[in-house]
Parts: sequence; structure tokens; C-alpha cells
Amino acid sequence: MNIFLLSLPQRYKRLLQAMTLAIAIIYTSLVLYQNAYGYPNTQLPTRKHYLLQTVPTPAAFSQPKSSLPAGGLQQKSVKIKTLRSINGLKQEQYASLKEQKKSLHKQQQKGMTNSLTVTHQTANAIAAVVLASPPLLTLPASKAPQSQATYMIRKDVKGFNFSSIEVNKYDAAELKDLPRRSRNSELLHDLWQRAVTATPQPPITELDDIFISVKTTKNYHDTRLALIIKTWFQLARDQTWFFTDAVDTYYQEKTKGHLINTNCSQGHFQEALCCKMSAELDVFLASGKKWFCHFDDDNYVNVPRLVKLLDEYSPSVDWYLGKPSIFSPLEIHLDSYPTSSHKNKTPSEKISFWFATGGAGFCLSRALTLKMLPIAGGGKFINIGRKIRFPDDVTMGFIIEHLLKVPLRIVENFHSHLEPMEHIHPDTFQEQVSFSYAHMRNQWNVVKVDGFDLTKDPKRFYSLHCKLFPYFSFCPTR
Repeated sequence: MNIFLLSLPQRYKRLLQAMTLAIAIIYTSLVLYQNAYGYPNTQLPTRKHYLLQTVPTPAAFSQPKSSLPAGGLQQKSVKIKTLRSINGLKQEQYASLKEQKKSLHKQQQKGMTNSLTVTHQTANAIAAVVLASPPLLTLPASKAPQSQATYMIRKDVKGFNFSSIEVNKYDAAELKDLPRRSRNSELLHDLWQRAVTATPQPPITELDDIFISVKTTKNYHDTRLALIIKTWFQLARDQTWFFTDAVDTYYQEKTKGHLINTNCSQGHFQEALCCKMSAELDVFLASGKKWFCHFDDDNYVNVPRLVKLLDEYSPSVDWYLGKPSIFSPLEIHLDSYPTSSHKNKTPSEKISFWFATGGAGFCLSRALTLKMLPIAGGGKFINIGRKIRFPDDVTMGFIIEHLLKVPLRIVENFHSHLEPMEHIHPDTFQEQVSFSYAHMRNQWNVVKVDGFDLTKDPKRFYSLHCKLFPYFSFCPTR
């Protein structure tokens, strides 16, 4: 009996402990269930959370994108609504998503906004958390809003089951990706602005991007033209074209159809030279190539070095590459010039400009030649040369430097017969773009290079070619 009486309090104590534990488990389960799922018709805690509505005004849409501040629209109204119940919150969110989708669709159709502006507005709305704010906050607006975009502020909302909302895949993905899309849009916009303001990188230039024209005449076919065909022409057969003044079936076959009869006059005077240069320019414009490079028939062209040089420049930028044969700008007197901008020129007006000598060769970017097209295309080059009464290379400099205001970019690697060829050191041959030769006062102005005998190679083109490209069959074995 004593044992039973002594053990009875312990049994009650254990029973009370078990009941207390059961009540605690039940209470904890109810709290967790309420936090996770909530109950219908149950008010939220006293701390209020709101639904934020951003309403862009018509004035904001009428402004250009560039005038918008970094923070979003300049004029907007913000409406704040209290979230009264869990069911109401579900319905409002679903309605807001549908309204957002319809609003964006209408705005895209009307052309009132763009993706960058929308994502920027969305990011501002999601980032805002409004607590215990007055029912209505309105920023200055000149007119009533024509459309609105509603966004849900869901941060710190307790006891709301987001997984139970039925949202279509489009709205769900859109709402989930809004911050990321906004960051991406801002990044892309920043990169786009940098790409516009930064200096563009020149694209890769290949041999097939270059149009090489060589001016010649019937009297030099068997001498100068034949020498070029046997040497450097073999390195650029598909890219090199010869512009002459007569029909020659033999060299037409030798060049695989790359001999063009311009029907210009024979001779080395202003009219004939400008006529051929005009034909060269027009054929290049029709070719679609990126670079136009002109050479004379007494030039040796180091083709790989030419490609390397042009690869340093962009054909989409105005480039006039060459080398002058004089030490100061050329000064000429203009009597008159028949254009709208030159009507009031007085007689004997003096102008000055640089020009790249055609005897060394020069190159023009396609962007520059397209600007020349209205002025010098379609045979107009001949008329300009006739007006200023200067040969083709001077006329080219007049058009580019004086009319188009594009300066000559001097490239020292071009060489003409007007400079002493013997001053070019053999160790630098690989770096030169063009060479030349001349026979003056019973002396040859040629490069100093070992190779063939002077009687067999007086112009030294064969020897120069074999030094640069010794694998050709006619080159002596070493």
C-alpha cells in the first residue's frame, strides 16, 4: 500500500508531463501550419503590407528614351493598397499579373515603350518596400494615366502560400526573371553605349578584300606588264587588274581576263591619266571589295606586306594611305568650280593640299570611295581633273583632301622612282610595300640586291622577287 501511495504522485507527474508535451506539439503544429498555409478569413498581423501600383503618365511616354533619368520615369503616380486577407491577396496578385501582361502587350503594340524602359520600371517597383504608408501617394502628373502596370510587393508577407496561386508559365517566368532581366538590360545598354562611343576595332583584312589596279599603256605591255606578270602578279592573280588603252589578246590570256581596255587615249598626259583612274575607281566601286589600291606599271608590290598594312586599318573608316613626292602641300590656283559650295569663288583663288603620288601607289578605304561616288563616280573624276588641269594622282588628292576634307595618312613603306631606291636597305625589303625603278641620265635608279646579272635583270625586279620569295622556279638555288 505504501509502495502504491508513494508511486501515485509520480504517475500523475508523468501523466501531466505527457499531456503538456502533447499540447506543446499540437500548438507548435498549429503555428507551423498557419505560417505555412494560413487559414481562410483570418486577418494579417497588425503590421501592414501594401500593394504597390506604378502608373506611368502620358508625358513620360512622349519623351525620348535618352531624356529619361537613370532612376526610371520622370512622372508617375504610386497607389498603395492594404492587403486585407489571404484570399484577397491571392486574387489581387493573379489579377495584377494578368493586368501586367495585358498592359505590356498594349504598350508594345502602340509603340509607347520598349523592353529597356519596362524592365527598368519593374526593377524599381520590386526593389521598393512600403510599410505603414498612407493610402495614396501621388507624384506630380500633368494628365491622367492612360495605362498602368501593377507590381506586387511580397517581401516579409507572413502566412501566405505562394505555391497555391495558379499562374500561367508566361507570367510566372516573367515575374521571376524581372530583376535578372532588368540587370541584363542595363548591362546591355551600357555596353551598347560604350560600343558607340569607343573606337571600333578594325576587322581582319585578307587578300581577297583588296582590289589592286595597275595603270599601263599599250607601249609598255611587252616590257613593264610582262615583268609584273612573271613576278608579283603571281601572288595576287585574282585580285589584280590591269587598265590599259588598247586590245591585247595575248596579255588578256596571260592575265586570265584581267586586262581591261578603258578606251582612253594613249599617252602620259592629264586627260588620258584621269580617264584611266576614273575607270579604275568605277570598277572598284562595282566590285564590292573593301580596299582600293592603285599602282603604276613600274611598281613592284610586296603583296603580303600590303595585306598586313591594310589589316591595321578599318575599311569602314575614311582612309587615304600613301606617300607624297613633295615636301610641302601642293598649292594651286582655282579659276572656278561648278558646285553649290564653290559658286562664289573668285578667280585665281589659291588652295593647298597633300596628295599621294601614283608612282608609289596608294590605297583608299571603301568608306572613303563611297563618299567620293557622288563627286567623282561615273566619269566625273575626268571632269574634275580637266577643271584643275592636273594629272590623276593630284586630282585624287584634290578630291579627298580639299573637297572631302580627309587628310592623307603618310605611309613611308610606299616608294616611287622619284626617290633613290639604293637607300632602301636589303634587310628592310620585307617591310616595304612597293618599289620602283627608273632610267635617268644613262643610270638606273634601282634597288641594290644580289641576284641575277645586271644585263639579264637591269630593273632588279627578278632579283628582288627571288629575295622575297625564293621558292619560285626561276630563282637560283641557294
